[in-house]
Amino acid sequence: MNGTAPPTLEVRNLRTHFFTRAGVVKAVDDVSFSVPRGKVLGLVGESGSGKSVTGFSVMGLVDPPGRVVSGEILFQGRDLTKLSEEEMRDLRGNRIAMIFQDPMMTLNPVLRIDTQMIETVLAHARVSREEARQRARDALGMVGIPSPEERLQSYPHQFSGGMRQRVAIAIALLHRPELIIADEPTTALDVTIQGQILAEVQKLSATTGTALIWITHDLSVVAGLADEIAVMYAGRIVEHGTVAEVLDRPLHPYTVGLIGSVPSRNRRGEPLRQIPGMTPSLLNLPPGCPFRARCPRAAEDCREEPPMREVVPGRDVRCFRPHLEAAEEATA
Repeated sequence: MNGTAPPTLEVRNLRTHFFTRAGVVKAVDDVSFSVPRGKVLGLVGESGSGKSVTGFSVMGLVDPPGRVVSGEILFQGRDLTKLSEEEMRDLRGNRIAMIFQDPMMTLNPVLRIDTQMIETVLAHARVSREEARQRARDALGMVGIPSPEERLQSYPHQFSGGMRQRVAIAIALLHRPELIIADEPTTALDVTIQGQILAEVQKLSATTGTALIWITHDLSVVAGLADEIAVMYAGRIVEHGTVAEVLDRPLHPYTVGLIGSVPSRNRRGEPLRQIPGMTPSLLNLPPGCPFRARCPRAAEDCREEPPMREVVPGRDVRCFRPHLEAAEEATA
């Protein structure tokens, strides 16, 4: 790989705000990350942390009253925030694809699956209708849909929820896009199918160089899938590093709490650990660190806004008091 090639996606100081009657909701507030070709970034956090809005911002799908107010979204070096709607449409579904949590955001309920998939292929590729149909059939087979030829002739309502989600994922894979943003797409699927789709997506990344952002609240999914993890809280990334480093030696108190609350991390018979308190409202965030009220390590200086900084090589954390002792013990 050329060392000078830009990452597939680089997000710099992204801010996406929603201008409501009650005030300004800073859903994404100064978020930066990059995803190189063929790599998977896991974007992790509780509901309302801003991870889905980050994905929608990259796709240019933030509707009023929301808008990207500042920052750069560089796709192969080209700033998507500067493109017209028509230029974004050319990229969406072709070179950049999104898999939504609700498959009906992708599927039209009144059209047969073959019509939807074939039209998707023909919208971006100069191929015959038969070739487009073949691609659609192959994509359905890839996500584990049995008898794909027959299922092409079905309508969305004739599929179960899990099957519909697999069709939506197949549509995203049709053009072998250079970037896929997946917003909790396997949450509704059973574990076997989830594993199958994760393996397929990983293979796609490795063989075609597709960069992938996998948005989830489920740490166990990204543990086996992602190369790097970015943990979001209250609209900001609070920790970023490789999967092994972040999961084995979390540094931010929020990440520590998130990992500690995974059931498999608790001893049998013991009550589940949980992070005290609630996520603060993005309408009126407290000054300083937004995690301060829930943090066992909070001190006076946490009334100031902590900067994102590299506290150990390759580990960026937005915290004045990270769990450095855990990292030191693990390496001792």
